Amino acid sequence: MTNHTTNPTDGRSGANHPARGLVAVILAAGKGTRMQSDLPKVMHPVMGRPMVHWVVDAARAAGATKVVLVIGHGADLVRDYFAGVPALAGQVEFALQEKQLGTGHAVMMARPNLEANASATDAFVLCGDGPLIRPETLATLLGLHRRDQAAATLATSLIADPKGYGRIVRDAAGRLARIVEQKDATEAERAIREINPSYYCFRTDDLFSALARVGNKNASGEYYLTDVFELLRNDGRTVSAVDAVPPEDVLSVNDPAQLAEVDAILRRRHGAAAGGAR
Repeated sequence: MTNHTTNPTDGRSGANHPARGLVAVILAAGKGTRMQSDLPKVMHPVMGRPMVHWVVDAARAAGATKVVLVIGHGADLVRDYFAGVPALAGQVEFALQEKQLGTGHAVMMARPNLEANASATDAFVLCGDGPLIRPETLATLLGLHRRDQAAATLATSLIADPKGYGRIVRDAAGRLARIVEQKDATEAERAIREINPSYYCFRTDDLFSALARVGNKNASGEYYLTDVFELLRNDGRTVSAVDAVPPEDVLSVNDPAQLAEVDAILRRRHGAAAGGAR
């Protein structure tokens, strides 16, 4: 099933839309306590290099000219690694999230890196622990975002077991209404199989405007990035969604077993038996 949904009351339409820049914010601050390692979670290797490097490469292949990594635990290790990748010289910046207060808070830490051209820029927001991400999925996401002149767009996935993921709640017309986290979902909402694998694209100015209004009155006491969609929809802005993420790609890494599984998937995908290069 492929859905794209919009709010038609948004006034930003028109054929003469100027060319827009593209950046990426990658969330990479987590410690990953279940990884049983002192390494920052995103620095654990899959197919020979840190998992976050795969996400950086996918964003760049989809057109992002600047990548901002939001770092926290083990920040210096992440900085030092990317300083040693000549191909990324001048294309990767860093924002520090000192306290883990949620995904919305993490993205706000990148605001100083992005606000200079916010009104003329679109921004991917992605997770650094999802190395199965494909550039073609991001291209689909960006294409819908720009065709719809959307304020916010996400790529969704339909999976057999949605436990643990945010659910996509649609209105009676099939349009995106909101994203509800597992901890905050009703029993009926937990039965929804369309989930949020955390592939986002935003108009950068709209993103930060909405984030400034996000609260933390939820089961986790955190500032959720996902609340931005409902806020923008309620403002009468266009929000869009497309079922574009293959179920296999949804798997992120939270423990050593998942790390091994993702490594095996990438090796099959790339026909690699061992190793990996920067």
